[in-house]
Amino acid sequence: MSVSQPSKTVEHQLFFDVIQERRSVRSFDPKSKIAREELTEMLRQATLAPSAANLQPWRFLVIDSPELKQKLLPIAFNQQQVVEASAVIAVLGDLECYKWAEKIYGMAVDADYMPAETAKSFVERYTGMYSNMSSEAIHEKVYTDGGLVSMQLMLVARAKGYDTVPMGGYDKQKFMEAFRISERYVPIMLIAIGKAAKSGHPTVRLAVDDVAFFNEMPEE
Repeated sequence: MSVSQPSKTVEHQLFFDVIQERRSVRSFDPKSKIAREELTEMLRQATLAPSAANLQPWRFLVIDSPELKQKLLPIAFNQQQVVEASAVIAVLGDLECYKWAEKIYGMAVDADYMPAETAKSFVERYTGMYSNMSSEAIHEKVYTDGGLVSMQLMLVARAKGYDTVPMGGYDKQKFMEAFRISERYVPIMLIAIGKAAKSGHPTVRLAVDDVAFFNEMPEE
């Protein structure tokens, strides 16, 4: 089995630049538009993020219609980035993601990534596990995976010259009702994306020594 090798040093540096440059932007150029083809490609790159059992529970509702952004505005407490951004991407979690197991592992077999018997075993295992999981446990899994794909999406956007802001400040119940979203899905966050009209302000971070510890946690 081959082991993937890191790309060249110059690409490494570009990656670190993307991480350093990402800011939460709250003022977007309302004249800037992003083609749906480009949004689709950014989402494709974002979905390379890892997920538990590779069940990929993320779903995206891309809101780029001016009328629908206006509809979303009061639900998001009148935060202007909702209407100024090129699009607002609602990241949702599929509580029944295990129903996609057969398709996902079938694709892995077709790609010659695993034998059919192994795939069949995984499908049976994860379908049984997830279908019998408590509501709390399945919510925790889709929130975790939803966070991973959301961060990846924001980095992909920055790499392509766009800016983003993750938004948790909105009425989730009203959002689900207004956009007629099934209870099968849970809202994880909104991500506004576009071209910044004003740069996001620099922020500080705690020192790594304050947040990371080796082998044991400090006493309180």
